[in-house]
Amino acid sequence: MDDGGREYFAAACLTPKETIMSQYMVERHLPGITPEQLTAAASRAKAVTAKLTDEGKPVRYLRSTFVPSEEKSFCLFEAPSAERVREANVLAEIPLLRIIEVAHIAADDLA
Repeated sequence: MDDGGREYFAAACLTPKETIMSQYMVERHLPGITPEQLTAAASRAKAVTAKLTDEGKPVRYLRSTFVPSEEKSFCLFEAPSAERVREANVLAEIPLLRIIEVAHIAADDLA
């Protein structure tokens, strides 16, 4: 998809008051993590992104998916850049393998 298509896609998913931000998936390898530790990490991500946004650095933690058989987590963020997502994760002290830009399509968004 070229940039024009991504902009159209992003704009089609927004309400008038929302700002266009890209979505980023953070891949993590979390061997031995407990459900409680996973929940605590997600809570830190949510709190840190809210604080950064309040400071004028918009970034939003959306959700996490954990794959127990691989000890991996995939966390979805909205931000103007991958660097902002990295900053949030460093501040939240959550390890990561990589950050990749993604396009999210939900069943509810489809006709």
